Amino acid sequence: MSVSRRAVSRSLAAASLLAASGALAAASLVSTQDSRFRDFLESLREPARTLGVERATFEAAIDGLKLDTSLARSGDGQAEFERTIKAYLDDAASPARVSRGREALRKHQADLARAESDHGVPGEIILAIWGMETDFGRAAGDRDVLRSLASLAFLRPDGQRFADEVVAAMVMLGRGVPRARLKGSWAGAMGHPQFLPTAYLKYAVSPGGARNPDIWTSIPDSLASIGNFIGKEGWKPGLAWGCEVVVPAAFDWLSLKGTAAALAAKGVKAADGRPLPAATDATLYFPAGAGGPAFLLTENYWIVKQYNNSDSYAMSVARLGDGIAGRGGLRAAWPADFRLLERADRVRLQRLLTDRGFYNDRIDGRFGPASRDAIHAFQVSAGLFPADGFASARVLEALAARR
Repeated sequence: MSVSRRAVSRSLAAASLLAASGALAAASLVSTQDSRFRDFLESLREPARTLGVERATFEAAIDGLKLDTSLARSGDGQAEFERTIKAYLDDAASPARVSRGREALRKHQADLARAESDHGVPGEIILAIWGMETDFGRAAGDRDVLRSLASLAFLRPDGQRFADEVVAAMVMLGRGVPRARLKGSWAGAMGHPQFLPTAYLKYAVSPGGARNPDIWTSIPDSLASIGNFIGKEGWKPGLAWGCEVVVPAAFDWLSLKGTAAALAAKGVKAADGRPLPAATDATLYFPAGAGGPAFLLTENYWIVKQYNNSDSYAMSVARLGDGIAGRGGLRAAWPADFRLLERADRVRLQRLLTDRGFYNDRIDGRFGPASRDAIHAFQVSAGLFPADGFASARVLEALAARR
């Protein structure tokens, strides 16, 4: 059957109109979104004014600022929460990074000594955080921080915290930080320490007394600022973050917390044979369950988590710092079958713990101390020993079976 030229012409014309209509609709959607973004930026004018940002500074900050739609879902699969802690440690505290850290220790010994003296934080911890954040300056990021923060504030449901960072960045500009300096990661973290603007305003310091510390190009300012952050958050000088430990076979498992002295009395020993850190608030941590490495965590471990609230991150800082200081690697082996529960199962486990009255926190599939405490309490109540607080398939099955 042949098709007339007129019919073909009509079909082509219809297709052309449809395509044009789609293009117009898409353009209209983009135009609407851009307009809403501009309105959003304008909504920050009053909060900025309240914090002393002058009109000219505000206008210059938002002038030409474009929405970055690629950031709508950035960070949804953070490695700190989706990989096993072993896999994370293998990369974060690798022998190559430890070697770079030792070289940085030699190169910046005087600056680290001053930072430690001023802020009470060991140089290896400062270096480990620098290594974790930017690999000792190798990966600080070059994105426009103001654009990233404004886009995240506009696009994400938790945008208010990013909006606060946009205003803080404007305060920085008002204090004389050059606009060109506001470069960093997609999430708005800047310089060697990867400070967000609010952290910069609160913690950035310069040993030389500069009004606007240079965390982008000055190593002394950067190391001092990291030390100031950890020191102000409550680091206890002279107390280690913790250590690897050996738990005796006869351990009763009824509590994973206490003073270091009390845990030592129950047979817990440092894996390297040294005395346990003199912690008044110690916690036993089994990141792969009782069959893997065990750690005693002191109060200072939780201070490291103020920098990044992830056990994988904090443990990497701890282990990288130990490596830089020459304290050696882990003595216990990771279990060959060590796996994380799938995210859906982790969420289910938290819901079941909530339903059974053991857990009262966010249900997000991310396991921190609250989830571990809840798992431990359930294990003890159900007679599941060793009660290590680890989110295993066995725990999930036992929870699901209880009515």
